[in-house]
Amino acid sequence: MSECIFCQIIAGDIPSNRVAESDAAYAFTDINPHAPVHVLVVPKIHVESADHLTTEQASVMGDMILLAQEVADVSGIRESGYRLIMNVGPDAWMSVPHLHLHVLGGQRLAGHLG
Repeated sequence: MSECIFCQIIAGDIPSNRVAESDAAYAFTDINPHAPVHVLVVPKIHVESADHLTTEQASVMGDMILLAQEVADVSGIRESGYRLIMNVGPDAWMSVPHLHLHVLGGQRLAGHLG
């Protein structure tokens, strides 16, 4: 998907600030951060959103969560806590149609979700 900005970042065609990487996923800092630590974790294969995952691709989510844990470790927020957010579709403000997980932390986050 050469027109996908995240696919271009993964391919190295667009520069990014790499935070962590695995065989299946890539993590880089968000260019419009909403917290002191705001990292995006994206699968290396193109999947439009969580709503488009197939049974054969289900392991992608596990890979992304494991990389998010590594991001929390290297960013120094694992002990204090962090938030994982995944948006699906335009009503959720999904701005890039490539599955991605936001890792946010580094301060007490606003909003109580549960």
